Amino acid sequence: MKIIVLLKMVPDVVEELEVAADGKTLDSEFLRLIANELDAQALEEALLLKEKYTGTVTVVSLDAPEVDDALFTALAKGADRAIKITGGDGALGTRAGAYLLAQALSTIQGLLPADLILTGAQAIDDLDGLTAPLISHLLRLPQLGIVTKVSVDTAAGVATVLREFPGGVRGEYEIKLPAVLGIQAAEKPPRYVPVAKVRAAMKSQVIHSVPAPMMADGGVALLQVAAMAKPEVTEHAQMLRGSPEEIADQLCEILAARGLV
Repeated sequence: MKIIVLLKMVPDVVEELEVAADGKTLDSEFLRLIANELDAQALEEALLLKEKYTGTVTVVSLDAPEVDDALFTALAKGADRAIKITGGDGALGTRAGAYLLAQALSTIQGLLPADLILTGAQAIDDLDGLTAPLISHLLRLPQLGIVTKVSVDTAAGVATVLREFPGGVRGEYEIKLPAVLGIQAAEKPPRYVPVAKVRAAMKSQVIHSVPAPMMADGGVALLQVAAMAKPEVTEHAQMLRGSPEEIADQLCEILAARGLV
């Protein structure tokens, strides 16, 4: 079984994020990037599938600060190959990034065909979770998102996928392979790997650097960032106290003062 995991680097929101002087990007001076949390879930699901059905796991990521640490960590956890796509624009949006990844997957020798392409269901800078649908569209593969469990019938070439819906509802689907899946959660929490094991991977394994392919017209972002700003600090909420009748009177006075009634 052949599995590809798409790994994305995102800002660590534990740190305070600052807007750069251009007013359109984040200040990179103190910005720390980490592997997207749900992409780590996708990697864990890939490793579980590898252990259950045998096969290989290849992790692919666009070049970004700290990406080597994330890729070596993936290798230390059990991934067989790590590929870093270099030379692209590190500030690509979701759509342009998906186009670049799809082109890279198609042009890097030996990557496709793969049974499964896994990525996180969303990221902190992609809450709509568009990466998996865009990749599936560009590669003309079936796709399912918000996935929490995957089982595979390798002989029949199909996967049975558990998908979550709002309100605690789950749906079970059968999808033909090859396919793209957006992983919400792996069947088990992502495994911990000691720092010593990561350092050993840095000495014994390599990250394959591949130049980014030429971007087609479809990779141009449809939206451009006009301005970026931190939320404005406003006054605290006004608490209304008293009986229901008194609170209703106060509320009417506030609305009237603002010309809303």
